[in-house]
Amino acid sequence: MTIQIERIAAKSVFDPPTYTQTMKVTGAQTILFISGQVDYDERGQPGHVGDFSAQARATFSALKAQVEAAGGTMNSIVKLTTYLVDIRHRNELVPVREEFFGKKAPASTLVGVTALALPGWLIEVEAIAVI
Repeated sequence: MTIQIERIAAKSVFDPPTYTQTMKVTGAQTILFISGQVDYDERGQPGHVGDFSAQARATFSALKAQVEAAGGTMNSIVKLTTYLVDIRHRNELVPVREEFFGKKAPASTLVGVTALALPGWLIEVEAIAVI
């Protein structure tokens, strides 16, 4: 059986243009739970401090590297959870996320938090993928 990933939105629920309400997966053999990815510099400290778009791009690049290391692609990702320390960055998030997922991201949750593990990080993204 081949993996099938179907995007679904109940007719009674708003279907936003930027993410998918529900991802239905059938035929999957492997599920990846990818820890929150952030922008690290070469010393393991926050990279691109103060530059949200650069941090977001590096964070999604790290997510891409993790899913590919396990044998998947960005299309394998069925769920994202994104944490922002300043919810005002949500508008800057969308175009960067589109670089990696196209116009419609998988099922997604966006959460505003007061802090991440190290000062200087503005975004963290965790994911679930099927391969």
